[in-house]
Amino acid sequence: MARTRRSTRAPAASADGPPAESPAGSAGDAPALTPADSPSPPAESPEPAAAASSPAPLRRRVVVTGGAGFVGSRIVAALLERGDEVVALVRDPRRAAHLAERGAELVESDLSDVAALTENLEVADVLIHAAGSYRVGIRKSERGAMWDANVGTTTRVLDAAEAARTQRILYVSTVGVYGNTRGAVVAEADRRDLRGGFLSWYDETKYGAHEVVEQRIAGGAPIVIVLPSQVYGPGDPSLVGDQLRLASQGRLRYRILDEVGLGFVHVEDLAAGIVAAVDRGRLGESYVLSGPTLRLGDAIALAAAAGGQGAPRLRIPTGLLRVLAPAGPLLGRPNLRELISAGAGVTHWATSAKAEEELGFRPRPVEEGFRDVFGTG
Repeated sequence: MARTRRSTRAPAASADGPPAESPAGSAGDAPALTPADSPSPPAESPEPAAAASSPAPLRRRVVVTGGAGFVGSRIVAALLERGDEVVALVRDPRRAAHLAERGAELVESDLSDVAALTENLEVADVLIHAAGSYRVGIRKSERGAMWDANVGTTTRVLDAAEAARTQRILYVSTVGVYGNTRGAVVAEADRRDLRGGFLSWYDETKYGAHEVVEQRIAGGAPIVIVLPSQVYGPGDPSLVGDQLRLASQGRLRYRILDEVGLGFVHVEDLAAGIVAAVDRGRLGESYVLSGPTLRLGDAIALAAAAGGQGAPRLRIPTGLLRVLAPAGPLLGRPNLRELISAGAGVTHWATSAKAEEELGFRPRPVEEGFRDVFGTG
């Protein structure tokens, strides 16, 4: 059961200007949004030029789910930096004390109680739903929990937003919903061929959550979707992040599945793109927030170079991995088959051209980003 009482409150950022922490997006001079209990906007979206030219409000109350996560904490910081009042819904406020120190209000919530979520959203101008579970290669016994974390939680959060009549919702999806792009670079209008099935349980649950969001948009919900690619940055907990970090330290002994194709976006650039989508994204529209695309093997080489190391020469062929799959648990990989299916010959390539044109999204080059994250100084 979620606890609805706000457990931690630090002084809010001043309305006269943002605190002097890390750089992020900036706000305009327009007045704040109308109160959260006013009628929801119609489903029709404004023309792109009108949406892009509208100045952002000076200060809003924004509720962020997953605010203590790798991406969510950067979103919270970017919002605080430009002067918004931020409520971060987190499982454990003790793990998010750094956000309270910056001025965020922390609410302990496991996102299971629609009534409690509604209460927190009733006084909010914007909801950013960034919570979710991202793991590949999980045990079958863990599938139910992941389904609830991605599909169930999204459903409950949107139910609460509807009850609270939240004016603007931003949902953080993934370019993975396009499936294996098979070497092509796709865009927002493209659709996945479901006849090919899903690559992993994570893939299936995020696709299911994305469908829930699109159904709500069709019903008139005021939602903007962003679709990040592979995120990297300090504190990246992903398997890809582990490989890049070890390569930069000269401790990656071998490469596996290095043919997988990804778009690499710095977490700070992603946070800035999400804030821009809150300000200027057109309701009902989706925006790919992808960085430059390349193969994992090339990314490992760049990370190693950024750390002054050589890339590991040993590569375990995918065919050998398939032979070893039954022994996955002995190798510390409880579901090695799923890892292989999610990465062998797969590309997740999508263009951010629409976000660059309409939102001003500007992902940095991978070489520059890797120097920032993995460089030796």
